[in-house]
Order: sequence, then C-alpha cells, then structure tokens
Amino acid sequence: MFEMRGGEQVMAVDPAAMAPDGHVVFIGRIASPWKSRETCPKNMRAAREAGRGAAALVEAPYRAGLAGLEAAQHVVLLTWLHHAPRNLIVQKPRHAPEAKGVFALRSPARPNPIGLHVVRLLSLDLAAGRLELEAIDVLDGTPLIDIKPYYASADAPAEPEQTQA
Repeated sequence: MFEMRGGEQVMAVDPAAMAPDGHVVFIGRIASPWKSRETCPKNMRAAREAGRGAAALVEAPYRAGLAGLEAAQHVVLLTWLHHAPRNLIVQKPRHAPEAKGVFALRSPARPNPIGLHVVRLLSLDLAAGRLELEAIDVLDGTPLIDIKPYYASADAPAEPEQTQA
C-alpha cells in the first residue's frame, strides 16, 4: 500500500470499486526486468539509461493485429498499471515542494491507471506475438491494453514544451 504524504487527498469513492462503464480487455503482458517498485525506473528516460531490454507479449487472439507493425521504429504502448492506487486524487511527489492534482502529474496513481510508453521497437515476431523493446518503465507482468505505431512526423508537437511537473 502507498503511504500518504502531507497535502494528499483521496476520493470519497475508490474508482476500483465502481462498476465499469467501458469494457477494456488486456491484449497481453509486458515482460520486463523490473520485479519491484523500488527497482523500476520512474520514467522512460531512466529505463533507457538502465540499458535493460523488455518485451511486449501479445496473446494469440490479437496477434493478427500486429500485421504491418514491423515498419514502425517506435511504438506507443498503453498499459494498465495494476499495482497503483486509484483513489488518490491529490498527490505530494517526493521531488515537489507542494501537492498537485493527479492530472498535473505523470504518477501511476490515478482513477484509471493507464500507462503511456513511447518505446523503440527492436524486432517483431508476428507468429509468437513478441515485440522486443529497447526499454520499458513498468513492472514485469504489467497488462497491455493497446499498441499503436509512433510517427514523429504526426505525433511530435512542432515546438514541444519543456516544462515538467
């Protein structure tokens, strides 16, 4: 369980206890070298710097959806951060002087703990449903929600902001 810090707030109702209004399926899992929160990199930059590869393992019913993805150099992975609390709406990051709302942070603790990862695709085995990745910043076994090709020409802002929460 997560320890509360000064200024943090939880919601009156935990979203994990609410009836879903959409049906999300897990299409696979992430195989990563990270077995605990303490060892897992806090972001993709730190994961790349650690120099440890990973893989996205896609279940058999969804493998046909990988056709054509081999042309991508980078992919966007959406994951379900299943160990994160869902009721923490205001958080106090260790590195910040004050508490902030969850939507102003990149923390995994949020009402819908969806992870967004832009990763370099090293290789793709269509038959096995295995995407070899340069790095990832999630725990081993993290559920995979979706995969999308990343195209810098369409996805990167023309003049990206350099502010950080």
